[in-house]
Amino acid sequence: MNRLGQHDDFATFISRFLSGKHQKISVNAGLSCPNRDGRKGTGGCTYCNNQSFSPAFAGATRPVAEQLEEGKRFFAGKYPTMRYLAYFQSYTATNSSTPHLAELFRQALEVDGVDGLIIGTRPDCMADDLLEHLRELSRNSFVMIEYGAETSNDRTLETVNRCHTWADTVRAVERTSEAGLPVGLHLIMGLPGESEKEIMETIDAVNALPVDIVKCHQLQLIRGTRLARQVNSGEISVRTFDVDEYLSLCCRIIDRLRPDIAIERFVSQSPDELLIAPRWGLKNYQFTDRLRKHYNSGAYREKK
Repeated sequence: MNRLGQHDDFATFISRFLSGKHQKISVNAGLSCPNRDGRKGTGGCTYCNNQSFSPAFAGATRPVAEQLEEGKRFFAGKYPTMRYLAYFQSYTATNSSTPHLAELFRQALEVDGVDGLIIGTRPDCMADDLLEHLRELSRNSFVMIEYGAETSNDRTLETVNRCHTWADTVRAVERTSEAGLPVGLHLIMGLPGESEKEIMETIDAVNALPVDIVKCHQLQLIRGTRLARQVNSGEISVRTFDVDEYLSLCCRIIDRLRPDIAIERFVSQSPDELLIAPRWGLKNYQFTDRLRKHYNSGAYREKK
C-alpha cells in the first residue's frame, strides 16, 4: 500500500522483524471452525464462503509442505529472491489439539525459504498451551496471530452468527501481546445494521488494545452464503458502498486509527463467479492507487 498517513503497510511492518522481501503463502490445514462443527455453533458466519479467499494451491487434503512448495513455485518466477511466511488462513487454523497443530507448524517451518508463520484464527480459539508453544516457536521464527474480530459490536456479531463476543477479542489480544507475539485484527466494513458510527466505534475499540496491524475489507455478498439468501428474501438489508463512498470511509479510518498500528489492506476481491456485490471492477492494486490519491487530495474531509 505504501505509507498512508502515519501508518506502515504490511511490508514495512514485517521489515521490523525480518530482513528482505517476504510473501505470504496460504496454507489450508484441513481444519473446520467452532461455529460450524458444533463446538460454538453451526452453519458458520452468515457471510462466509471459504472458497472466496482460499487459493487453488491450498488444498485441504494436501500436506503442508506440498502446499508451500507449490506456492513458492508460483511466486518464484517473478520474485526469485523472495522469502516466505506460511499463512494458515482457511477456516480456524487453531481448531485442533495443540500436538496436532504443533506438528503442522513444524512442517511449515522446515520448508526451505519459510521464515515464519501467520496464523488466522478466532479470538475464542487460542488455548493456553498452544499460545505457550507459539511463544516458544517465536524465539527462532517469526510468529504472528491474526484474529478475526470483524466488529466490536456484539449485536452485529450475533446477527452474523460469529458465536463470540468483543470481550473474547479483548482477552485474546491481551493474552497474545503478553506472550510477546505480534497481533493482527481482521475487520469487516459494512456488516448488517452498521453505519459509519458503529464502524468508527470499532476503530476506537481497536485503538484501546495492544494491536500491531489491522486488515480491513468491505463486506462482500457471496453466492451460496446464508447472508446472500437473507438479503435476497428481504430478511436482512446491507449497505453496498459505491467505490467513492468506500474510499472516503477508508480515509477517515486511516485518520482515526492509532498511528502506530500498521494497515495491511482495505479491500478484498472474491472470485468473480462467487461475488454478488459490490462489483467495482477494480483490481486490488487499482483500488489501492485510488485510495492513495483520494487520501492525499483531502477531499474525503469535505463531506461524509
